[in-house]
Amino acid sequence: MRNKMEVAREAILSAGSLLRETFGRELSGTVLEKDRNDFVTETDTQSEKMIIETLTRSFPGIGILAEESDQRPLGDEFWIIDPLDGTTNFIHGYPSIGVSIALFRDGGVVMGLVYDPLREELFEAVKGEGAFCNGEPIHVSGVKEIGESLLGTGFPFRIHSHLDAYFDIFRALFTRCRGVRRAGAAVLDLSHTAAGRLDGFWELYLKPWDMAAGSLIVTEAGGVVSDFFGRPDFLSAGHIVAASPEVYSVIIEATRSRLAPGDIEDLANTYL
Repeated sequence: MRNKMEVAREAILSAGSLLRETFGRELSGTVLEKDRNDFVTETDTQSEKMIIETLTRSFPGIGILAEESDQRPLGDEFWIIDPLDGTTNFIHGYPSIGVSIALFRDGGVVMGLVYDPLREELFEAVKGEGAFCNGEPIHVSGVKEIGESLLGTGFPFRIHSHLDAYFDIFRALFTRCRGVRRAGAAVLDLSHTAAGRLDGFWELYLKPWDMAAGSLIVTEAGGVVSDFFGRPDFLSAGHIVAASPEVYSVIIEATRSRLAPGDIEDLANTYL
């Protein structure tokens, strides 16, 4: 039997090929709004089906936690799947989309893959074995001063009750760094942080599939990952800070000083 990385790689590359082939096509009649500003397309569901079929064919006993389907109970070991991160980008033909597969075991993520199908970049990590992009080792940036950093973020477009706090954090960091980018696909933002293209990233209101694979890739690339308060439970908390060590300390200072854990308990994920 092939190992889990080989099978996950096959699954993510096949799904990525589907996204690449359908990107930029007319989507009229194939877009549904799950919630306010939260969309799903036929491509999302097709991609997820392809991934699940590939994984379960080789590993039928491993549970599935996927964005577009309810696959419980999960058990002690399960896959975490985002079949298309950046669905709004995909709908509009904006070229920032990704696919993500993680393996969760023994209370944490032990393997993660993120694929950018438009740039054909595959980011990978296995716990304790480093991080890679298309087979080459990657590392977080060596930036030591926030004034030399380029940061990434995601706007809380679904939770306007937290906009004031978010913009307080944004202002505190924006006025000190070289620039802030908002590309709309957290799995890629985390991967780009791991590769040193971004020096740090923070976002509210994320689901486990948005963070799982990318968080491991960042830590294996030498970065630091936590929730907004420095705790390790970001997958269940629903918010994340990921950065090179020096930049992390500045971002976490900004998030801690402008929010308290009780302020954003409504973001908590109940999947894990």
